[in-house]
Amino acid sequence: MSPKILSGVITALLASTAAYASSHREAPFITEMPKVDATDVYLFRSYETGRDGFVTIIANYQPLQDPSGGPNFFFLDPEALYEIHVDNNGDAQEDLTFQFRFNNAFQSRAVPVNGVPVPVPVLNIGPFGPTPEANDANKNLIETYTLNVVRGNRRTGQSQAATNMTGGTSSFRKPLDNYGVKSVPDYEQYANNHIFRLGIPGCSEGRVFVGQRREGFFIDVGGVFDLLNFNPLGPRDGGPNQLLNKSVTSIALEIPTACLTAQGSPIVGAWTTASLRQGRVLNPRPRGSATLTPSGASGVGPSVEGGAWTQVSRLSSPLVNELVIGVPDKDRFNASEPRNDAQFLPYVANPTVPEIIEILYPSAIAPNQFPRTDLVSAFLTGIAGANMPTGVTPAEIMRLNTGTPPTALGSQNDLGFIAGDLAGFPNGRRPGDDVVDIELRVLMGVLLPPAVAPAGQLPFTDGVRQTVPLRATFPYLNTPLPGKN
Repeated sequence: MSPKILSGVITALLASTAAYASSHREAPFITEMPKVDATDVYLFRSYETGRDGFVTIIANYQPLQDPSGGPNFFFLDPEALYEIHVDNNGDAQEDLTFQFRFNNAFQSRAVPVNGVPVPVPVLNIGPFGPTPEANDANKNLIETYTLNVVRGNRRTGQSQAATNMTGGTSSFRKPLDNYGVKSVPDYEQYANNHIFRLGIPGCSEGRVFVGQRREGFFIDVGGVFDLLNFNPLGPRDGGPNQLLNKSVTSIALEIPTACLTAQGSPIVGAWTTASLRQGRVLNPRPRGSATLTPSGASGVGPSVEGGAWTQVSRLSSPLVNELVIGVPDKDRFNASEPRNDAQFLPYVANPTVPEIIEILYPSAIAPNQFPRTDLVSAFLTGIAGANMPTGVTPAEIMRLNTGTPPTALGSQNDLGFIAGDLAGFPNGRRPGDDVVDIELRVLMGVLLPPAVAPAGQLPFTDGVRQTVPLRATFPYLNTPLPGKN
């Protein structure tokens, strides 16, 4: 790797997140609506054997799920619009949007009591699986979804229904969560049977999976938010991963690369959003000086079912809203679109987290070069020579150069791009990339000369590495833990 590209990579890592934890409950308003709270986005060339002609995009929702979260567990919101957006020309506007709508059909299952059928208070009255439809009579809930593909602007572009090539319909089954081994004897097989061949309008075939997965992110969350209560210069594997036994709900797509890229450019950007009808967003009570008045975020799709869509959640690179954007503007960021990101420029040019680290650990002197024009450039544009589109419009979007070959799971370096694994973060993001350690080291100025970053060469870490097994096959995140375990 050339020094110029390496320098740009390190700068981009610091710029793109500048924080320590994935985006779980990252803004005041979204804490009230966990079903539409985006937690992570992964974007990478598929590294499953024989699938390197595809790109995988995973958008995770509903943070911090406990395996024993009954009786209702974690079905998605049928009144929400979940979207994955792709920008393939660098103008910070979607060129392709995948829109997911969910339907939760409660079955009113009953058991006879004193000769009278009485509806039960739980979601199943017997075991189910291994196929999606097997033992439906035992389920008190059947979850399905539809997927539409919009080309161009998500509000005015042409929308077409994707096809379930496995069943030949426009409807897909979502597996029920992993209630436990008595309810679902082989959850892995049951979930795998919900990976569907996907017919994409105007494109060749891909795959889709939506369902509960074991949380793949890893961090000492408690230590981070207890004034960095860990040893930042200790061993990389010495601390507790407090997400170890949690689950998330994944919306996973595998799309042929040629369907995503624009002619002449291998670089794509992606982000996810969740929106609610205007009637559902009742007095969001914005905090501080911010107001939840999204710039271009309302009005997605036709104004039916209670009004226009209002965007309430947004995520691409991890941690941006959680520990870069100030509290007064967190709700505003969630409601905004990437093309309007200039309004958040001061938070990147004058980052606060290095100053907080210095306050807590006085020997870790924060960089004193302002404004941080290096961070501003990388944060908004991507890395020159790696994943920056030609003529890019600055915006906070996760970017991937699809021309970079994927690295097999067993050969991946968890420090990604800066360790010479060019298919890793911040050239997209894979489930195994240790974005925390990477970002923490560059945050304190590893790129800068000692005169302006005295602590820049220290090996900072949160003390947590990946210990949760990852799949080498789609959807890559592993089987969630059972409720009884």
